[in-house]
Amino acid sequence: MAEKSSFFAHFTILLLILIITITCCEGGRRRSSGRTLMDGHDLSRPLKLTFAGPSRNWTDAIPIGNGRLGATIWGGVSSETLNINEDTIWTGVPADYTNPNAPEALAQVYQLVGDLNLQFDSSHRKYTQASYHRELDLETALAKVSYSVGSVEFSREHFASNPDQVIVVKISSSKPGSLSFKASFDSDLHHHSETKGNQILMQGSCRPKRLPVNLSKSINATNIPYDDHKGLQFAAALEVRVSNGGSVSSLGGKKLSVEKADWAVLVLTAASNFDGPFTMPVDSKRDPSKECVDRISSVQRYSYSDLYGRHLGDYQKLFNRVSLQLSGGGNKTEAASTAERVRSFRKDEDPSLVELLFQYGRYLLISSSRPGTQVANLQGIWNRDIQPPWDGAPHLNINLQMNYWHSLPANIRECQEPLLDYMSALAINGRKTAQVNYGASGWVAHQVSDIWAKTSPDRGEAVWALWPMGGAWLCTHAWEHYTYTMDKEFLKKKGYPLLEGCTSFLLDWLIKGKDGYLQTNPSTSPEHMFTSPDGKPASVSYSSTMDIAIVKEVFSAIVSASEVLGKTNDTLIGKVIAAQANLPPTRLSKDGSIMEWAEDFEDPEVHHRHVSHLFGLFPGHSITLEKSPELAKAVEVSLKKRGEEGPGWSTTWKAALWARLHNSEHAYRLVTHIFDLVDPLNERNYEGGLYTNLFTAHPPFQIDANFGFSAAVAEMLVQSTTKDLYLLPALPADKWPNGYVKGLRARGGVTVNIRWMEGSLVEFGLVSEQSVSTRIVYRGNSVATTLSPGKVFTFDKDLKCIRTEKL
Repeated sequence: MAEKSSFFAHFTILLLILIITITCCEGGRRRSSGRTLMDGHDLSRPLKLTFAGPSRNWTDAIPIGNGRLGATIWGGVSSETLNINEDTIWTGVPADYTNPNAPEALAQVYQLVGDLNLQFDSSHRKYTQASYHRELDLETALAKVSYSVGSVEFSREHFASNPDQVIVVKISSSKPGSLSFKASFDSDLHHHSETKGNQILMQGSCRPKRLPVNLSKSINATNIPYDDHKGLQFAAALEVRVSNGGSVSSLGGKKLSVEKADWAVLVLTAASNFDGPFTMPVDSKRDPSKECVDRISSVQRYSYSDLYGRHLGDYQKLFNRVSLQLSGGGNKTEAASTAERVRSFRKDEDPSLVELLFQYGRYLLISSSRPGTQVANLQGIWNRDIQPPWDGAPHLNINLQMNYWHSLPANIRECQEPLLDYMSALAINGRKTAQVNYGASGWVAHQVSDIWAKTSPDRGEAVWALWPMGGAWLCTHAWEHYTYTMDKEFLKKKGYPLLEGCTSFLLDWLIKGKDGYLQTNPSTSPEHMFTSPDGKPASVSYSSTMDIAIVKEVFSAIVSASEVLGKTNDTLIGKVIAAQANLPPTRLSKDGSIMEWAEDFEDPEVHHRHVSHLFGLFPGHSITLEKSPELAKAVEVSLKKRGEEGPGWSTTWKAALWARLHNSEHAYRLVTHIFDLVDPLNERNYEGGLYTNLFTAHPPFQIDANFGFSAAVAEMLVQSTTKDLYLLPALPADKWPNGYVKGLRARGGVTVNIRWMEGSLVEFGLVSEQSVSTRIVYRGNSVATTLSPGKVFTFDKDLKCIRTEKL
């Protein structure tokens, strides 16, 4: 019992620290060298990705980021490359998305800024391979590379600072005066570089319109005129600081040369003249070159230690909120590389690797989505191509939404702010699209968008392009944000207006069908075909199950929001309530599965990657085990029918669905399914899986499954509504028999800590930011309780409150 008391004493202190760090950034700084269990991490479980050698492929490289700036670090020895990304570097300009011919002029692309290249002297080619080590420490967001050349040890440290908006690299040698290298920028975009003192400034342009794919691949695209630079302008700046005795000089006016230094610190930043989705680049007043130079100047007063300390305090304020341990004891595979651990997972099923991938999802969102930045796109913020897969664009029929599934339960709600801001921009363009394209009020967004908040239908086949439900799905995130934070001011000023506009469109979009029910027509189930009665392949019908499930979710959300804000008498709410009574029910196919379309069409691809028709269970709430057991059973039949194969995002969605069914066996099987090491040179032979840097594979790389994985694991441990809290609902007790989780969030604004042993609950603690009444459920037992703010409520395995302590 002493062990348990100590645990919850630590829990109390942890919660106090969390509250302090949420409200006071400076007070949240804690260096990892002094951390203890109360900081949220088991000292025996280092959260590190480790690599046996330099990168051979981009998916071996280490990603770092601060939300706006990102880099992938290859870890080369004689030469090193950092691929640099900035989240506003896109082709294109704002367009008229109400134009029926707009798809012909679209297809904007997320671009790579360029590379920072470091060239070391020839002696580095003779490095000792056994001395090489490369790692990413998730607890500090610090990437390290080290190796030896003869008796000299060289090391590099890299981090992306959010407080100072720079990427910082420190290169050190163990022997004085032995560090020499050259630094330069390069880019496949139109650019030029020049040096001034110890700095390099690169300036460049993006195209106002994308080149045809066949043209850009056949010739040197940088030589094609850029239409008088009407596209976005960008800049990147690098400053090199060296130790006393070392020197920095210019080579040819484009490179910097460092000679005979003990150490060097590189400070890098980038910017564009993007001034929001509604401003043409040529009309922007922003000067990216000046911004970069000013930013470099603003951090010159900070030493490397200062910069690192500021970065660490900011990052750990978010990352340290949640810790997870899924088995007892230390990490038996600590010495193995991460790739080796993934390769051996099917044999050892190492729980600590699950912990690592869960926390990696949190790390990646913290690194690619911060307040004031753009949304995390298909690749987060990391890209090495001028034309990335699917243009790196936000896709609204699952991918963008999945990117943010874990932001609330995994306790990094600030990281969802860019999504909410993006929705506000979509709502502006979406009103024009709704009015002109459909003659409807409110706002609408379709499947593919971009940095310019595109809302119109995209190019291509109707099976994926004709889908006007993207904005509606996004609107469910606005309501979820309220349910997790209970932030009434947010709901009033931002959430409700978004829901209001979306609901107005949906009410106009729905039409009365022959059966008396309201219909969406035309309608598709994203990216999935059916066989029509005449035996031909088809995709367009009416009232797909997903359409209606999303409509039900939005209508339920706005009615609930109206109750919170005292708007239940509004005319709009009256219309919604009337419409709710006339929405079609979820129908079952003859085989007992959920019907995907309004009619029981033949499905030519029963193992299709999308599980859109199961939206009502997860991420929706219209199907539940308790309130609609028959439909829940039909979801189970549907999942078995769909099978377990599929790309990474499909795997993690299915894992979350099984978790919502409280089926630990199948949820765990889907979790393990993603641990398949993908060969990037032969990736077409894989479905799903992980690259050596733990990026998830479609393939190719898509980041949504990284985020979906974290959401699925959180769903296995804690589920909630604003009135109910389910503890360990899908815990695979035989696989993770002993463990704890600290800091997960539940709806109602509740923070949850749980400890279990031998597969069963031991104790749990709850803390709320305001008075909350909730029903706690564990293995069929339930108890009602009321939580009050400023207190920690500790319960035993029988759900009895055994201790209440003030924070």
